[in-house]
Amino acid sequence: MTGHHTLHPAPPTAAVEAALNRAVELARCGPRHDRNPRVGCVLLDPEGVTVGEGFHAGHGTPHAEAVALAAAGGSARGTTAVVTLEPCSHHGRTPPCADALVAAGITQVVYAGADPTHAGGGARVLREAGVVVREHRHTGAEQVVADWARAATLGRPHVTWKVASTLDGRVAAADGTSRWITSPESRAEAHRVRTRVGAVVVGTGTALADDPSLTARDRAGRLLPDQPLRVVVGHRDLPAGSRLGETRAGEMVPGEGNADGWSSGEGPRDDQVSSSREGPVLHLRTHDPAQVLAELRGRGVHSVLLEGGPTLAGAFWRAGLVDELLVHLAPALLGAGPGAVPDLGIGTLTDAARLDLVDVDRLGPDLQLRLRSVPGPATTRNGSAPTHSAASASTGTAAVHAASSEHAHTPSDQEVP
Repeated sequence: MTGHHTLHPAPPTAAVEAALNRAVELARCGPRHDRNPRVGCVLLDPEGVTVGEGFHAGHGTPHAEAVALAAAGGSARGTTAVVTLEPCSHHGRTPPCADALVAAGITQVVYAGADPTHAGGGARVLREAGVVVREHRHTGAEQVVADWARAATLGRPHVTWKVASTLDGRVAAADGTSRWITSPESRAEAHRVRTRVGAVVVGTGTALADDPSLTARDRAGRLLPDQPLRVVVGHRDLPAGSRLGETRAGEMVPGEGNADGWSSGEGPRDDQVSSSREGPVLHLRTHDPAQVLAELRGRGVHSVLLEGGPTLAGAFWRAGLVDELLVHLAPALLGAGPGAVPDLGIGTLTDAARLDLVDVDRLGPDLQLRLRSVPGPATTRNGSAPTHSAASASTGTAAVHAASSEHAHTPSDQEVP
């Protein structure tokens, strides 16, 4: 597609910066958990006056550019489109935004970040049509789509394994007591971490043994504004009186546009989903870590926090599906008791799973370590494998089965119920 557009004067730089800030605000109006990215768009005339704006309200709805064009009507011709993400060129449920901008007579496009998916390429389409295109990096815009972009690159949700332990790696004492190993500051941070992820995942073993709520709360026990999807993995039913046992067959599956802001997805027929002000609960009746992540991605989840016992996390690790470790380390020694890390199948030091230390923070008396896996015999880069052999898949499936089996529960680091 080629064409020619009469070049209009560009809006003042200050107006473009202000429009980018406004576009980020608009993008944040979209659902936090959706298969599509959150995007905002502002249309500026040559004097820098806004003639239209919009945001993407979720999968299947018009994209931000289309909403802004509709708001501007005939005033869109000759304007500059300021967008938080490169306009798409993909033919899907909605027409390509790049084509819509060209058809509307937009002469310039400023976008804050490139689209890493197959829907990208809009910048090329626009340039071929004679539109002036400029990428203008913006930290706020990058933050809005960070989880989505990371998941798009991985082809699955980003997975963080959260561990709370003593200096010698214990998650409980020899007698099974575990509350509290870490400080109130660490536990408060763990709740804040929950607000930043799409889903918190435990096995049915942890769900039955610890009866966690998996909600995000402040120190007074009040629910924080952003709640994660709470996910239980395994085949066993949860009792009706448990904190996560409100899942009932036939209850509402959160879908596009509902109050929770969760995108619907196709899952196993015996999945059970319920929703409340504490956030939805999803029971995935599977033992396959890869299937768990596929189901969650289909529901708009871009980031996962693995909590609970080491068996479940170990299954994800051995399947090459852990990208990051978040460790809360208490200055205490127990000398005995269950460990935070399961058997990873490593028999010699040269095969050790090496990690990159990303940052260290102090939480009261504790340390918070954020680490990423590095390439080596025990793992692939970033802890993720693009393909899984039958052996690794079966090992991961068996381990998840163990994590959810009635007689194999290992004490978890569920310090944050």
